[in-house]
Parts: sequence; structure tokens; C-alpha cells
Amino acid sequence: MAGLIIRPRARILHGHDWVYASEVLKVFGSPADGDVISLKDGRDRLLGSAIYNAKSQITARRFSRRRQDLDADFFSRRITQAVAWRERTGCDPLLCRLVWSEADGLPGVVADRYADVVVLQTLTLAMDQRKTLIAEALAALPGVRHVVERNDAPVRVAEGLPLVTGLLIGGDPGEREVDLRGVRFLVDFLRGQKTGLYLDQAENYAIVAAQARGRRVLDCFSNQGGFALACALQGAAGVTAVESGAGSAAKLRENAARNGLTITTQEEDVFTFLKEAARRRAEYDLIILDPPSFTKARGKINEALRGYRELHLRGAELLSAQGLLATFSCSHHVSAGEFESAVADGLTDARRSARVLHRLTQAADHPAVLHLPETCYLKGLLLEAMPGR
Repeated sequence: MAGLIIRPRARILHGHDWVYASEVLKVFGSPADGDVISLKDGRDRLLGSAIYNAKSQITARRFSRRRQDLDADFFSRRITQAVAWRERTGCDPLLCRLVWSEADGLPGVVADRYADVVVLQTLTLAMDQRKTLIAEALAALPGVRHVVERNDAPVRVAEGLPLVTGLLIGGDPGEREVDLRGVRFLVDFLRGQKTGLYLDQAENYAIVAAQARGRRVLDCFSNQGGFALACALQGAAGVTAVESGAGSAAKLRENAARNGLTITTQEEDVFTFLKEAARRRAEYDLIILDPPSFTKARGKINEALRGYRELHLRGAELLSAQGLLATFSCSHHVSAGEFESAVADGLTDARRSARVLHRLTQAADHPAVLHLPETCYLKGLLLEAMPGR
């Protein structure tokens, strides 16, 4: 087996599973992009098996600590293990993230299940080359009839992969109504939002909505209305949802009607809305800030932190005396500590103080691996403003 000899002090020698180009001491055996390779240290000791792509900044991604090929049996075994873990930890195996990349030993593979439909992404070259085997392993699960490919994620460009969508197994499942913890959404698997719904926020929808009864709620970056609908369902005094995307705003209105809920929808840039609302001296008792990633590159962290600081300044200006602020970052390059500091700076700029009620993270079906911080990307806070401060 061809492979790489890793430089001393590379992160993989300390438990991580990625090898960057700068950490490669020597390439042996002429591996092709997409091949399974062996990883060795300078003393010729095996570190494991990995997938290889010289075109990617991450040259190799380890998927096993022993010699292992990517065959049908391997994919069947890993997917079966992923399902068993979710059943054991109390996840709904018929509505969940079934496979979460490195956290399930399948680097670059993401699969979300909605009853008989599985939505698949293969975000690394090696896994994309073997997506038929992966789709067949998913289709072998009891009750699965359709495997849909949603490989239109921009991250594929870094692996030299095209952006594509389509059917891998079964016919077009069409649009389906999905019940996520009592809130009904219409999901279009081929043409809708990414892999369907933001399942990573499912637990946070419930945690935040539990605080909504009788409160005036503002949901910013609302997308298709996950937080807004959950809060309205729990008896909020009123819900305003701000979403700049015309398509998402239309879906939000459709979802509100489907649930028999009244939501005030503002199709507008969030920063513009917040500034104008401050001029009107608008006030809310529960504000939710769930923006898209502020940076896709480590080199732009400072720019992202400035954005978070500004966002929380504007949000805090609208918060009532003992109001609640639920805020999130899905930028995996921004650490939890950096995010919390930016939130604190924004509140300070607004001359507000707040207590931490909860620290929030991604749902249990998106497991985080201790030695792979990249698998724990979603960071959140539920804060309560301190009166008279």
C-alpha cells in the first residue's frame, strides 16, 4: 500500500486524524488522488489507513488505526455502527443525522434520514468515488427506499469535486411533510435547503422555545423558521422572523400556515433591520441570533469576530430589561472562547450585562469527537439580561 511518512510533531501523532500538506515528510508508492493509503511515522510504525488527495489542503484523512480498505463490507459495518450509536443515545433513527463524517469514521460522508429517504453528501474525493457503495449500504437499512445526492456544498470545490444533485437509489421522493418535535415542515429533498432541515439545532429549538411563552420574540436569520415556529407553538406573545433570502422567507410563511401559526415575517438584511428597529426603540423579550457561518477560512477569524461583536451590539440594544438572548455560531474556525468573548464585547458596547443560563451545542445525532475539535462546530449561549446594569 502506498502512503505517507509523517513529520515529527504533526497533529496526527497527538490524536488528530488529519494530515496537512506541510506535515508530510515523504510520499512513497505513488498514490493517486482518492486512494486508500497507509500512514507511518519516521520509525516506520503504522499510524493507520487514510484517504488521500494531494489537491486538498488536508492531504490525508485517517479512517482507521489499522490496515483497512474501503469496500462494501466496511461501509455496511460503519453505517450499522452509526445507526446503533444513535439508537443507544436516544436519537430518533428515522429522523436524524445518520452519519456525521469523522465522528462516525467516514470522513466527508454526511447522511440525514427522513423516514424512507436518506439525503447523502460525499464531501471528500475518496468517498465521492465510492458513493455507489455508500448509497447501497444506506439503502440496505430497513425501510429506506430513496437515497438522494445533495453534493452541491461549496466545500467540495476544495477537493476538486463538481457540485451536483440527483437520485442515487429509488425515484424522486418529492416534497414530504416532516414533523420535527411537534413542528411540521415541508421538505423538498432535491431542491430545498441543503440536506433538508437543520437537524443540528433540533434540541436547541426545544430549549429556547421553552422560554417563549408570553414573550415578544425576534428570530434573526430565521431561514425556514425553526426557532420562530417552535416559539410560536409554545405560546409566544408575538413572533417576528427576519430572513433576507426570498426563497427561505416564502418557505417560512408556508410552514407557519401549515402549523396554523401567525408569524410576522420581515424579508430584510438582519443588520439593516436591527439598526432600524433600534431607531424605532423596538423592544423584544427573547431574541434569537442564528447566523450562517461568518468565516470559511482560518485567516478571516478576526473579521468574523468583528461581525459577531457588531451583531450582538445591535441585538442587545433591542433586549428588554430581563430579556433573553439565544445566540449561535456555526463557524468551526471560531472557538467557543473566541465566540463568547465577541458576544461579551458586543454586550459591553451596548452597556448591557447578562447571565449565562445555558451553553448550547449541536444535537446528539451530530456527535463530537474529543481529539477532533472540527466535529464540534456549533456553539451557543442562552443569556438573561441583568436589569439595572
